[in-house]
Amino acid sequence: MENQSFFAIGLMSGTSLDGLDICYSKFTRTGSDWAFDILKCETVTYSSTWENDLKNVIHFSSETLLELNSEYGFYLGEKTQEFITKHNISSLDLIASHGHTVFHQPKNKFTLQIGDGRAIKIKTNKTVVYDFRSQDVLLGGNGAPLVPIGDEMLFTAFDACLNLGGFSNISVKREGKRIAFDICPVNIILNELALKLGKKYDENGDLARSGMIDYELLEELNQLKFYQEKAPKSLGIEWINQEVYPLIKDQKTEDLLATITEHSAVQISAILNEFEIKNVLITGGGTYNSYLIEKIKAKTKTEINIPTKEIIEYKEALIFAFMGVLRSLNLNNVLSSATGSLTDHSSGLIC
Repeated sequence: MENQSFFAIGLMSGTSLDGLDICYSKFTRTGSDWAFDILKCETVTYSSTWENDLKNVIHFSSETLLELNSEYGFYLGEKTQEFITKHNISSLDLIASHGHTVFHQPKNKFTLQIGDGRAIKIKTNKTVVYDFRSQDVLLGGNGAPLVPIGDEMLFTAFDACLNLGGFSNISVKREGKRIAFDICPVNIILNELALKLGKKYDENGDLARSGMIDYELLEELNQLKFYQEKAPKSLGIEWINQEVYPLIKDQKTEDLLATITEHSAVQISAILNEFEIKNVLITGGGTYNSYLIEKIKAKTKTEINIPTKEIIEYKEALIFAFMGVLRSLNLNNVLSSATGSLTDHSSGLIC
């Protein structure tokens, strides 16, 4: 059977505000099988202005939010065009942009990722696929997690795929269906705490390692209602503000880092054990937190697999590029078994 090849750029901005991930990849289709090659990738660090705006956009007025949606779209377009020029990219079928999440309230039937795809098209003159989550929410789903389609079709060697980003999420195949859900907060809180100590993040988990676990707080965190809910389920910054931060008092920052790290390890290993996962692929910025990885390993017999730097850092951007390719072919790119929507569907606006 003849191979088909597609070239796509995926753009991803996560809740941990590490920067804009840009991943240029080739996808090869042979029948129903897909393979990928990451060709070029880089992270554009946000300026302090952009970091501040994206961090606080949840509090902006509607007019300012709409203005930022356009501005951020042009920013994405500019940075993508710079990337294309820098790497002399000539073969490119489309750009797929996740955008940056501001609101995520699936129970209220809305989610918002800013970064207008039309502005990206204006700057790059390329086909753009964007707004991957809204359709799923309208179909009764959580609008998250979306990457399980990539886990299902591109990372078939692993029993499960675990992402350690702002939040941790996992996808695993059970009884012929790919299920996926958010597990707990990770970098969205750890990075915020590290900032109080003048660090952008807790490198290797060394600050947490120096702290003492607050077992009373740990117990309160582990008792949060979300952890008793059944999948599919997802988390957003609203949940952190309402459920987690009110529990934090005047503990020493290092102790809070130790406690949140322990909490993440407890929740993640509990899922690995509950699902009897034999081997797991771990990606996302939290993979570099060796203290967290040590704690997860100590609490489970699951074989932990750490891939190449490119996959650790760019797997989500890679999969959004893949989702854009599937959308361009009008093939399903969202799994209802992962999000809880009415049906599998092909999601994303094309311009």
